[in-house]
Amino acid sequence: MNLTLRIWRQSGPADPGRMVSYQVSDVSPDMSFLEMLDVLNERLTLDGAEPVAFDHDCREGICGACGMVVNGVPHGPERATTICQLHMRHFSDGQTIDIEPWRARAFPVMKDLVVDRSAFDRIIAAGGYISVPTGSAPEAHSQPVPKVDADAAFESAACIGCGACVAACPNGSSMLFTAAKVTHLSLLPQGQPERSGRVLDMVAQQDLEGFGGCTNMGECTAVCPKGIPLSTIGRLNRDYLRAASSRGGEPGTD
Repeated sequence: MNLTLRIWRQSGPADPGRMVSYQVSDVSPDMSFLEMLDVLNERLTLDGAEPVAFDHDCREGICGACGMVVNGVPHGPERATTICQLHMRHFSDGQTIDIEPWRARAFPVMKDLVVDRSAFDRIIAAGGYISVPTGSAPEAHSQPVPKVDADAAFESAACIGCGACVAACPNGSSMLFTAAKVTHLSLLPQGQPERSGRVLDMVAQQDLEGFGGCTNMGECTAVCPKGIPLSTIGRLNRDYLRAASSRGGEPGTD
């Protein structure tokens, strides 16, 4: 395939940035989207030009490092698919593809398609720790977990923290991410001792980072590569209201 790529180029946080067009030829439909960008970068490097900066790591859809908006959709046109697992067969010969970074106040652009997602790390850190009794290994099934809870906890734990939910949300909200991180612990016995303080602290940190408020638009779930449902936010809201009412709404107490 022969493609026209319109890519966001930005040399640094202070640069206003711009869209730059590139022509890429002989693209195999079996290439992944990132492999196609590798081909472009090899050509740019050989021509003495600056390659396009983008985040990536495992390229297996499990690490959450990669992320970009393709033709207006975070991670591209295929649902439940990370950009590194998106293949060029989903595009057409001669197509023009717009490629942009995540756009949110809490995700400042560092260079080209790379954004600073360390706000997610601080939200997770605000959740603190879980209390785990020390000593000999417990007997198997000494803390039975109902299957429905185990399944829901696993569903939330599948969140890879890529940030697509933020990029898709009209408000730039990270509520689906925060809800997933809160929920997968709140459903398990190990997460119960710090359950109230965790949800209050993580939501408070989310607000401090500058993410927008959730208005249940549902765009986050539409682009989540792991299919985390909107009901996860409902679980967080219930936990938050319960914790705030029982502790006077004071975060940081447990």
